[in-house]
Amino acid sequence: MEKGVKVKEINLERGNPTVEVALRNLVNELSTAKRVGYRALVLVHGYGSSGTGGAIKAAVKAKLGERSLSGIIRSYAGGEEWFSRKREFTESCSQLKDYSPYIDGNRGVTVVLLK
Repeated sequence: MEKGVKVKEINLERGNPTVEVALRNLVNELSTAKRVGYRALVLVHGYGSSGTGGAIKAAVKAKLGERSLSGIIRSYAGGEEWFSRKREFTESCSQLKDYSPYIDGNRGVTVVLLK
C-alpha cells in the first residue's frame, strides 16, 4: 500500500464471476485490506442487467451484514445511500471525498468502512 493511501477500490464483477466466486473474493479482499491498513473500500459489484439489482449486489450486501465480518467492518452504505451518509463516512476517512462524485447515487457500488 502506498504511504497515506487509505481507500482501495475493488471490482468484484471483473471477469464475470459467479456469485460464489465474487463473495470469496470479497472476503479475501476485506481481510487483506484490514491487515495492511486500509480504512475504507469502494466495492464495485454492478447493478445487474435486470433493472432491479443483480445477484452479486444482493449477495454482497447480505454478506456485509453477516456477524462473521463484524470484526472487520464498521459500517457500509450503497451508492444510493451515499448522499445521506457521506458526512459520516468522510469524517472517518477523508480520502473518500475523492470518490464521492463516483459513488453518489451509483447503485453499482458499496462503500465499506473498516474497523
